[in-house]
Amino acid sequence: MSKRRISLLPSIILAIASGIGCGFFFPEWITRIFTTFTSLFAALLDFVIPLLIVGYVAPAIAEIGRGAAKMLVATALLAYLFTLGSGMLSYGVSAVTFPAILDTGAGSSSTAASAAAYNAAPYFTIAIEPVMTVMAALVLAFILGLGTSRLSGDTMRHWLSDFRDIITLVIRGVIIPLLPLFIFGTFLKISVTGEVAPVLATFVKVIAVIFVMHIALLLLQYTIAWLFSGRNPLRSLATMLPAYFTALGTQSSAATIPVTLGRTIAMGVNKDVAGFVIPLCATIHLSGSTLKIVACATAIMMLGGMEYDFAMMAGFIAMLGITMIAAPGVPGGAIMASLGLLSSMLGFSEADIAMMIALYIAMDSFGTACNITGDGAIAQIIDRIFSAKGAKS
Repeated sequence: MSKRRISLLPSIILAIASGIGCGFFFPEWITRIFTTFTSLFAALLDFVIPLLIVGYVAPAIAEIGRGAAKMLVATALLAYLFTLGSGMLSYGVSAVTFPAILDTGAGSSSTAASAAAYNAAPYFTIAIEPVMTVMAALVLAFILGLGTSRLSGDTMRHWLSDFRDIITLVIRGVIIPLLPLFIFGTFLKISVTGEVAPVLATFVKVIAVIFVMHIALLLLQYTIAWLFSGRNPLRSLATMLPAYFTALGTQSSAATIPVTLGRTIAMGVNKDVAGFVIPLCATIHLSGSTLKIVACATAIMMLGGMEYDFAMMAGFIAMLGITMIAAPGVPGGAIMASLGLLSSMLGFSEADIAMMIALYIAMDSFGTACNITGDGAIAQIIDRIFSAKGAKS
């Protein structure tokens, strides 16, 4: 009999609940064992992240570069603009909304008092220095990807593909299986230091705001598509609903491609255009995921009293849009691909990273559904732009 595996979302939820519950009765020595593990795991993540960026972004750019036709360039640019716009929308709404609904001062004084009375520090730490910085990894990925796309031979492409497979094995075999334990250790420490109530309250409020922003984002995307195609945005969204709900169930853009493709054609998009745009956008268009990451990051920075401004967040969003190219290939999705930027550009600690992972995964399927539904809007625009070249509906 084959063993049934618990999917990542239930595992994370169980880890959060268990960590909070165990914090009420675990002795100090057991708590410190788990906080030691979270410290070691965070160091491993820091080491793997630059390799992940090179391993996934470089092959993706190489493949895009190989077929750099006008329609591909237009689709990639439009997907990036949609992703960039979703990030800016998310930051704008979060900056205005979160200060009014989040108690940014909660838990700070009680945490200090609890930490003084209860030692939750790790027994030891090990420094695992990354082979390069995140920015160096991004630059290297672009050089390798663009350079490989110009080569006539396949040796470098095979090397990049093999390296991507190695990183995939590390992510699937080590990082993803240990993520729930990492989350457990983080919430165990949160529980024993008295931060549980404000953290859970934050989760509920942030998730509610993100859900509303997802709906608003889809309405905005299809309104923009209407300006090009003339198709009613509400009717188009209604046509795409089967794809939206399929993505909610599968939590996978790739698995939803057949449904997304069928519904896009049903909207009136030329089947050849849809057949090109939909599979490509399943790889490079993640505006819903970007919206979630930016909102969650903003909330965590506000709660932690971290300094941020528009310039910092604009730079983060711009780089995040590029990094999202790697996300569909990474087990764990967009949040795994964004960890390097969160730590290098926003200064997130290991506890902040754990909070981001937990908060993001709590709404993982809604982000995926928003991504693939927005693909239909991009297909409408591309169909209209290239209609003069034989892509008439």
